[in-house]
Amino acid sequence: MSSTVFKRLNSTSALKKTALYDLHVSLGATMVPFAGYSMPVLYKGQSHIESHLWTRNNAGLFDVSHMLQSRLTGPYATKLLHNVTPTDFVNLPTGTGSLTVLLNESGGVVDDTIVTKESDTQYYIVTNAGCIDRDTEFITNEVSKLGKDCQWEVIPDRALLALQGPKAQQVLQGLVVKNDNLNELYFGQRREFTLDDSVGTKIGVARGGYTGEDGFEISIENPKATEFAEKLLDNGITKPIGLAARDSLRLEAGMCLYGHELNESITPVEAGLSWVISKSRRDIETVDDRFNGYGKIIDQLKNKTHEFIRIAFKYKEKGPAARHGAKIFLEDGETEVGEVTSGSAAPSLNNINIGQGYINRKFNKKGKTVMVQVRKRLYPVELVKMPLVPTHYHR
Repeated sequence: MSSTVFKRLNSTSALKKTALYDLHVSLGATMVPFAGYSMPVLYKGQSHIESHLWTRNNAGLFDVSHMLQSRLTGPYATKLLHNVTPTDFVNLPTGTGSLTVLLNESGGVVDDTIVTKESDTQYYIVTNAGCIDRDTEFITNEVSKLGKDCQWEVIPDRALLALQGPKAQQVLQGLVVKNDNLNELYFGQRREFTLDDSVGTKIGVARGGYTGEDGFEISIENPKATEFAEKLLDNGITKPIGLAARDSLRLEAGMCLYGHELNESITPVEAGLSWVISKSRRDIETVDDRFNGYGKIIDQLKNKTHEFIRIAFKYKEKGPAARHGAKIFLEDGETEVGEVTSGSAAPSLNNINIGQGYINRKFNKKGKTVMVQVRKRLYPVELVKMPLVPTHYHR
């Protein structure tokens, strides 16, 4: 696992707990502080590699209840989103979600987020746990600046579970009523389903996740979360999976982690996320309709004025994983050209070490060999295309 992502402490007394905390403990989870919560990093009887590969081949259940679920409503909700993101939400179909980024006035990424359009005046939003305070401050200020009919509210008392892997649909389909066909829910879509229980519990189901595999992110009221999780695990197909495998799975899938690949000084163009900038929003004449940082971002997009770009790499020989902050050099070992942001072994690739980072754009060429520095020693790595492992989304 990435030592820069998880930090073990002797006491977790000051940490928040999700609705599934007691279940994690009963399953023998090793709990660690993460984004202000006590979260499972690994479960008894499973190694990191076993957890990772189980998710790639079966179904893995992740507790992501530490993520912030919120809702934006009102006649000017879309206008607010168009101020703070580069994505077109007018033309986004109802019931569909999109990855996007919240932008500060300089075009830097405040957070990456999934925004789902529930109607022309209502959006469901999931943002990162580690950014809750900053996101709250940012969105509240932007709503205030807008000064029009738009409200943003945190959705309280709901757990969020991620069921990921090629057998995820098989597992979840057995728990919902017969008329709810998960096969008709495609990647990026979200809608309400009904559990086949005594009271017909309603759950919000989004098709997607953070692993590159098929799967779902499921929102359920806290009092029902533990019973639901136990049913998801009661089949021999699903295993509980912790943060260690979540990190290596997303690295193989070429996905960003906020605070590593993304921060408020990095633009979506530099982060290799130009695709979140909708084509319909790249030539906006009216200043009031432009998103935050429009001038800088569009200049980078059209004129390639940015100096650095996000890259992925894999080791060419054995060596310790390069972690956040490790320097990247040219093959001469003297010319510094970038910096590592994340690194880990890749269980799906025979445990070869992989990573992400930023490199001077003029040296960004797939197949190029550069050097990463780990404890004063240099190791050759190859720049590779993302994702490093093929994705399997249900489209």
